[in-house]
Amino acid sequence: MFRHGCAATRDALRLRSAAHGTPVTTGGGPVLRVDFSSGELSRLRVAPGVDPLWETALSLHLLQNRQAALAFDPWRHEARAALARAGLVPATRALMGLCPPSGYFPDFLTPGCGDTDLDTALDRLLATPRRRLAAELSRLYADSGRAVPPGVRPLAEGRPEALRRLAWALRGYYTAAVEPYLSVMRAQAAADRAARADAALVHGAEGLLTGYDELPGWQCASGRLRAPYPVDRELRLEGRSLTLVPAFFCVRAPLALVDEELPPVLVHPLSPEPQWLARARRAEPLSSVAQLIGASRARLLRQLDRPMTTTGIAAALGLAASTASRHVSVLRDAGLLSSHRQGIRVLHRRTRLGDDLLAGAPH
Repeated sequence: MFRHGCAATRDALRLRSAAHGTPVTTGGGPVLRVDFSSGELSRLRVAPGVDPLWETALSLHLLQNRQAALAFDPWRHEARAALARAGLVPATRALMGLCPPSGYFPDFLTPGCGDTDLDTALDRLLATPRRRLAAELSRLYADSGRAVPPGVRPLAEGRPEALRRLAWALRGYYTAAVEPYLSVMRAQAAADRAARADAALVHGAEGLLTGYDELPGWQCASGRLRAPYPVDRELRLEGRSLTLVPAFFCVRAPLALVDEELPPVLVHPLSPEPQWLARARRAEPLSSVAQLIGASRARLLRQLDRPMTTTGIAAALGLAASTASRHVSVLRDAGLLSSHRQGIRVLHRRTRLGDDLLAGAPH
């Protein structure tokens, strides 16, 4: 329960998100509010892709709960098995202590905004000032009425060996539980980025917020964004640029850094479809479909679990727009996909024949 009055306000500033464990209320419940000035809208930016340490932290949350079971239970099963095979279960438990399934977790664990690889992200983490380590770890345990445990004190004191152990654990966990799924994650992030770019061409900078009002409980219109959150909180930009970071392992609600002095980010869910892992596994070998219509066209057909523009397809598959357009034409002529105009956009979707072709492919 959250306390009322000033104490509740202080609690609000200590929490990131309820997306990973704490129930989120919609329809009159607590929300995260972002009100953009015209200048702040013009400075919106979209991260180049998924961020390795954000995905690490968010996937650690998902291993500790059962949210989005249809989408993530198969991944949970694979990830736990991979971590056990790698001898990383104790290290993972230690990381879970720093990333509890609900409430606050330290900002220093997520120093990036989708603009870096794992090595650079870990270098940033290793460079965290001692004062910040101590403050954020004290806050983490104070929320549950505890002092920093003895095993965590070396990290809170900024001892190099403790930071190196943390980086080792994060790298090991990422390699076992996140990296094997990067191709799917990157494709979804690229499609999300392309959709926002398409919308920005039509609606201006505010188009970068496209799709948010389709998420459960989210509202976005006229430079005002509202989203489910554990407590009422206003994210004040004060003229700064907000970076939108797509996150594969984010569920339903957004996340934002607690320290308002840090560059502001809004981490939003990519909402993968149920059965995404099964589809990815089916696509791994060169299937009979790929042999029949070509590997690139088979990948394109598999990508259309949801309607996409040619630009989105090209971004997701790493193709030139002209190449994607040619593949779309061939698949449309074969009756495997259809194209429909929606406003000024043309969306492509797989037909029933295309579904049947993929469903009948041997694995």
